[in-house]
Amino acid sequence: MKNIKNTSLKEVENQKIAYIYILPWIIGFLAFQLYPFIASFVYSFTDFSILKPMEFVGLDNYRRMFTGDRLFWKSVKATFLYVLIAVPGKLIFALIIAVILNMKIRFINFFRTVYYLPSILGGSVAISILWKFLFAKDGTVNAALSVLHIPAIDWLGSQHLALATMGLLVVWQFGSSMVLFLAGLKNIPAELIEAARVDGAGRLRVFFRITLPMLSPVIFFNLIMQMINAFKEFNSPYLITQGGPLNSTYLYGMMLYENAFSYLKMGYASAQSWFLFFIIMIFTALAFKSSPYWTFYEDGGDF
Repeated sequence: MKNIKNTSLKEVENQKIAYIYILPWIIGFLAFQLYPFIASFVYSFTDFSILKPMEFVGLDNYRRMFTGDRLFWKSVKATFLYVLIAVPGKLIFALIIAVILNMKIRFINFFRTVYYLPSILGGSVAISILWKFLFAKDGTVNAALSVLHIPAIDWLGSQHLALATMGLLVVWQFGSSMVLFLAGLKNIPAELIEAARVDGAGRLRVFFRITLPMLSPVIFFNLIMQMINAFKEFNSPYLITQGGPLNSTYLYGMMLYENAFSYLKMGYASAQSWFLFFIIMIFTALAFKSSPYWTFYEDGGDF
């Protein structure tokens, strides 16, 4: 009986030590995640601007957002176009590079490191500014095109090209998705591919009939993560185009930032942030709902 009591006391002590270790995370979660999450919902129903007392306005922020803000729907349209450009482009490019890097070639580890570097550097302010200079009308890209006698293209000054040019920066940061695809390729049983080739299947047939289905869980994960990140994009429009030309690159993240920190419309910005949260939740739910129809798991399970 005494041993049982001592064991129980020891378990309680161990639990106390465990809680002490996770206390910093709990404090950080409550202070910097849960509280702002709840507070932003409350602020979305108020006229809150830091400089004056908070005033409850009900649904006025949402009503104004949907019916009175001419830039709101432009921003939504630009953001959806950006997601359609950046997410498929990044996933396709990452998959192609992963397939290449899965081959047995010399210095393969060096190439894998080099191809991953853009993901480390790409999110920095310096790289965004560099991208702006590369695609300027008198930038490096047009200088290279002039060698081929191709007229200079106004990549960032054209409302038809600016968004796609900005999306190329995200596609260039394919390293994280590429690493996940590469790990997925390594986990595909070699005997499946060998059996298919023995049966006469060519490279394309093996890729579409075996490789892609086996990679579908990784594709699904990458799709969700990159879609969420694309909807929240802020650095590119703010640093490269400042939302221009003619608001063609005025993405939702930039609109949120300006309303909150430039115009100090915290209540209105909170309402906009909750609309973005709602949009992301809808698309994430649709992706999960559709996943059983195109995602294959070896154990036959699903989410």
